[in-house]
Amino acid sequence: MDYSPPPLFKQGTSAVARLVVFVAISLALLIVDARFNALSVARQVAATVLLPVERVVLVPRDMVRGVFDYAQSSVTLATENRELRRNAVQQAEASVRQAELEAENNQLRKLLSLKERSATPVTTAEILYDARDPYSQRIVIDRGSQQGVRAGYPVIDERGVVGQVTRVSPFQSEVTLLTDKDQAIPVQVVRNGLRSVAFGGARAGLLDLRFMAASADLQQGDLLVTSGLDGTYPPGLPVAKVVQIERKADTAFSRVYCEPVAGVRAHRQLLVVQYEANLPPRPADEPTGKSDKAERGARSAAARAAAESKAAEKADGKSENKAARESAQ
Repeated sequence: MDYSPPPLFKQGTSAVARLVVFVAISLALLIVDARFNALSVARQVAATVLLPVERVVLVPRDMVRGVFDYAQSSVTLATENRELRRNAVQQAEASVRQAELEAENNQLRKLLSLKERSATPVTTAEILYDARDPYSQRIVIDRGSQQGVRAGYPVIDERGVVGQVTRVSPFQSEVTLLTDKDQAIPVQVVRNGLRSVAFGGARAGLLDLRFMAASADLQQGDLLVTSGLDGTYPPGLPVAKVVQIERKADTAFSRVYCEPVAGVRAHRQLLVVQYEANLPPRPADEPTGKSDKAERGARSAAARAAAESKAAEKADGKSENKAARESAQ
């Protein structure tokens, strides 16, 4: 069967011929443009004319690329931010830990130096935790009777008195801080030797010198040390500094507030002073009933002796008078 077009219609050049012609023209233009730069003006005009179209065509691509870049940059920035925060926290923790270690090292050096200079045996201790009683100021240390700690031993740091051991177990001890309301410590002023007793619980973190005469020679900044009169604390340990003196005209006493010089709540390492005072034994007092009875017996014996002596004198007088009358006869 013949499928060729009827001869009535005029047929043009074939597709292959047109392809060959267009390829030849393209090659010719490329060669001419490469050799003589003849199409530069045409290219510029075409680029200028087609620029808006090109921009419109590229808008969807730019939007998609922008969204992708934003998402990627957001994820990257969030990751970097988390990493920077983690590094900052780690550096801050390391810095704080380093500062704590330096402070602890300095305190341990001072405690070691104090331990070497001390003539009284001391035991190093570390604070485990605060006592559970909210109405008292007590701490628990990691030394007990197995380490030679006894109730009544003073507890100090490198600056002064912290408190006193009040309860002992085999491996732990309870220390009552000197700012506790039930604590009292004999002290004296370094400047003039004035003696008094410092009581805890006056104000938060302060000591109180009670019943001090209004005319007492006290000044703000005076240093108080242990007097050693109680036999519990060795003499000369720093205790507190006078920070406030209240004198009133209508009373004979002044109120004196003192601040402890020791780090009562500042340190973890302490020293337990194994102080044993060599005080002479107190003379034993006899019961009141026995002494009164003995006194009454002594008085009655003395009265009987006096009566007997008087009777003897009378008898001697009578015998002398009788002898005189007989001699006269």
